Amino acid sequence: AAMEPECRVLSIQSHVVRGYVGNKAATFPLQVLGFEVDTVNSVQFSNHTGYAHWKGQVLNSDELHELYEGLKLNKVNRYDYVLTGYTRDTSFLAMVVDIVQELKQQNSHLVYVCDPVMGDKWNGEGSMYVPKDLLPVYRDKVVPVADIITPNQFEAELLTGRKIYTEKDALEVMDMLHAMGPETVVITSSDLQAPLGNDYLIALGSHRKTKADGTRITQRIRMESPKVDAVFVGTGDLFAAMLLAWTHKHPNNFKMACEKTVSAMQHVLQRTIKSAKAQAGEGNKPNSAQLELRMVQSKKDIENPEIIVKATVL
Repeated sequence: AAMEPECRVLSIQSHVVRGYVGNKAATFPLQVLGFEVDTVNSVQFSNHTGYAHWKGQVLNSDELHELYEGLKLNKVNRYDYVLTGYTRDTSFLAMVVDIVQELKQQNSHLVYVCDPVMGDKWNGEGSMYVPKDLLPVYRDKVVPVADIITPNQFEAELLTGRKIYTEKDALEVMDMLHAMGPETVVITSSDLQAPLGNDYLIALGSHRKTKADGTRITQRIRMESPKVDAVFVGTGDLFAAMLLAWTHKHPNNFKMACEKTVSAMQHVLQRTIKSAKAQAGEGNKPNSAQLELRMVQSKKDIENPEIIVKATVL
């Protein structure tokens, strides 16, 4: 379907020369799906930091501000979406919030999609992989201006200060997150027991709409995707970008947007693991370079994903 007048995304994320994380994971899918993408590279590294070696440069908050000033001077600072992911620095994050607030003054319909990347759980134990002082910034400054957030279970627990043990807990945590600001919350992965069994990973989504008469309705869904036995990097960045695109294309069908996002994700991961195993050879564990997402090879799946993961309305 033809896109309405161009839809422009400002994506402030990391950049790698080799591989797919941050802006490298978000830009291609968004462009393939018809969006104009303007990228600010918060870092430029040779490759992601899961490799044995990496080198490169980091953009500081003054430099971010300077780039934004350039856009503003040319009066090209009107955006429909802002997308952010992994950030390590509190002043950089605070500057992002200032920019989002100014862009929302330029365009009151701007949608800010935020992946509040702070940490994850390994073997049931959660740990932060960003400095601890980022949590209050996300909680008190970033999430309140965000419209769509995509935390994992651990990040949702950090933001709300509440642990999730059951699906009911998760729904209550998502309600707490709505109350902080965002009208769309997707918990991208959790260690909840999947009805389909242990080989499945649960993601949960909640979308709160205010109808014309002021009443609020919240739709909640559960998605179960087959677990893929490997550690991928860039999956969260790809997920957030595709969720942005599909919620834009299906504004009144949150379930469909989530199904397309998670299904496309699954196609990319299956292609990647298959290819990585072939490269590594029989019985060898694939390395970081072999596990880079097969992004370009998945162009058709990203453009038009066959729905292989169905959502359950809760």
